[in-house]
Amino acid sequence: MKTQHFDLIIVGGGMVGASLACSLKKSPLKIAVIEAFEFNSKQQPSYDDRAIALAYGSQRIFEAMGLWQQLAPHSTAISDIHISDRGHFGVTRLSAQSENVAALGQVITAREIGKVLNQTLSRQDNLQLICPAKVTALTQYPDSVELVLDDEQHLSAKLIVAADGGHSTIRRLLGLGASQQDYHQTAITANITTEQAHQGRAFERFTDSGPLALLPMSDNRCSLVWTVSTGDEVDILNLSDHDFLTKLQDRFGYRLGKFTHVGQRHSYPLKLMQTDQAVQQRIVLIGNAAHNLHPIAGQGFNLGLRDVAALADVLVNADDCGTAQLLHDYQQWRQDDQDNVIQATDGLVKLFSNDNPLLGHLRGAGLAAIDALSPIKHLLAQKSMGLARKQPRLGRGISL
Repeated sequence: MKTQHFDLIIVGGGMVGASLACSLKKSPLKIAVIEAFEFNSKQQPSYDDRAIALAYGSQRIFEAMGLWQQLAPHSTAISDIHISDRGHFGVTRLSAQSENVAALGQVITAREIGKVLNQTLSRQDNLQLICPAKVTALTQYPDSVELVLDDEQHLSAKLIVAADGGHSTIRRLLGLGASQQDYHQTAITANITTEQAHQGRAFERFTDSGPLALLPMSDNRCSLVWTVSTGDEVDILNLSDHDFLTKLQDRFGYRLGKFTHVGQRHSYPLKLMQTDQAVQQRIVLIGNAAHNLHPIAGQGFNLGLRDVAALADVLVNADDCGTAQLLHDYQQWRQDDQDNVIQATDGLVKLFSNDNPLLGHLRGAGLAAIDALSPIKHLLAQKSMGLARKQPRLGRGISL
């Protein structure tokens, strides 16, 4: 069977893979995206109704890609972030005004992001969409990688980017290991309506069973991510709406008045995963294929989008986009950010998800101290906005 040749093949057309393809729409690279689901399928798991907290830096990446104008009408700005620890004194408040930005971030559903990305892909001249299709085999050569698909198609490329999620087929075919940690926690998600207007405020409240986050959305709704000990979610999901809201109110308090309505509830288990050696010969893993985080501080997709921005920066003008030097440059650029975010989120989970009274007092004192010390609070805000490190062109708002 005849082999189709590309410069770049992206395996996985979810938010991270599609963002990478869109970021390279003006490049001379010949690109293919392989996706397991039909194009625009409602079954595409990346594009469900989850609310995504886009950091300010991620918004700037989408602006430089020329996509924010279409995303903006579907987003809700985060003007302030309120961080507290249930049962202990001390809070930290971050504000867009203090950081001299219009918003610390934006909240938008994955489905709306997916619509805009897919519209862009469908008009992209240097791109071929291959879907539905799955990779069944790969072979690495010194100057290319060959893929075999489940319909027996043969494709080759100078570089393969695996953006195929936490259960990455490419990672499995390469036999790559990954460090994993089960937090024995489960996230319950739902949309909540509150008595008082959220006014663009996001809340991160630490509890003994894990963090509880409320993100501002349109129509005075909030997106809830409620972390509970695994096993407890069964009873909570089966509660009536009234009893669910009563229990949630007990955990969160009354900073937004009473909770008045809850939408459909979902849950998923929480684990940490980091791939061993995400850069291989002419192959690189990005997004959840490389690292899967706890949702505390909402860093998962933002970290993946920073992978995209840095990788696009080194690929866009490359004659051979899969050389060892180019991939080494990308890895050197991204390693510190990836390691630091993973360590920080893991540390926060362990520090705050317990009921040790001594730690509780120390946590409260720490939150109060951060709130009082402007330089530390500014650094925390810069990290939460994704601006704490060297920024690629897209991250600085410069189009490729």
